[in-house]
Amino acid sequence: MVRRVAGRALLRAAPLPWRVAAASYGTMTTSAKIQVNGVHLHYQQTGEGNHAVLLLPGMLGSGQTDFGPQLKSMNKQLFTIVAWDPRGYGQSIPPPRDFPPDFFERDAKDAVDLMQALKFKKFSLLGWSDGGITALIAAAKYPALIHKLVVWGANASVTQEDVRIYNGIRDVSKWSEKVRKPLEEMYGHKYFAKTCEAWVDGICRFAEKSDGNICQELLPLIKCPTFIIHGGKDPLVPRAHAEYIHENIKGSRFLLMPEGKHNLHLRFAEEFNRQVEDFLA
Repeated sequence: MVRRVAGRALLRAAPLPWRVAAASYGTMTTSAKIQVNGVHLHYQQTGEGNHAVLLLPGMLGSGQTDFGPQLKSMNKQLFTIVAWDPRGYGQSIPPPRDFPPDFFERDAKDAVDLMQALKFKKFSLLGWSDGGITALIAAAKYPALIHKLVVWGANASVTQEDVRIYNGIRDVSKWSEKVRKPLEEMYGHKYFAKTCEAWVDGICRFAEKSDGNICQELLPLIKCPTFIIHGGKDPLVPRAHAEYIHENIKGSRFLLMPEGKHNLHLRFAEEFNRQVEDFLA
């Protein structure tokens, strides 16, 4: 649901004493927090490749809940993979999550500054849903730092149809148990329900603008190689959003996965990982 490559010495983070190593996903994975922009952001890191990649989760998401197949199966020799929990999500609490008008820009700056704090000079972005919006903004605003960009389930504006869809997921008690349960286990029902309602209110505010704009004006500023993937059966993000992003990022690549839904990277993880690895390589 709702949910370039440079030299090895430049791209790989230097060892940091506060990291905690955890054996998970069948390989050594670092799980730690680091202070960025006044908050302690949680991240997971795996792999030892020259190419650094940041995974950006969706609404209420975290590296743990949103990117298990990518942390487990993406090529560890080619890539160093970092999955972060945006402030107020996952283990990056406190602070509690809020949604001021610039929350996507705030997440973009946090994400970029996290990677710089981990000593990555240049890196690629893989953004899903809200994380895709964050990745679009980061690629536009910090072009010297971003090598390649992959987004899926993202939108650059909010329409009245989107508002109808978002209000349909406002009440988390109506979510499927499969989607709801891991988030309730992570957050507790109260925080989960309250934050979902706050997200709906926050993102629906964009529809109050005449064009529903989130980041439309930034798309032409994205110069890095960009890959837009869309699930043909995505119930949350209509195909027109993906097509708009594709049309407004010069030279971007578009892939429709006909049977994919919003979480196509989980449901069709093997194909998704292969497509993404080919693009990044």
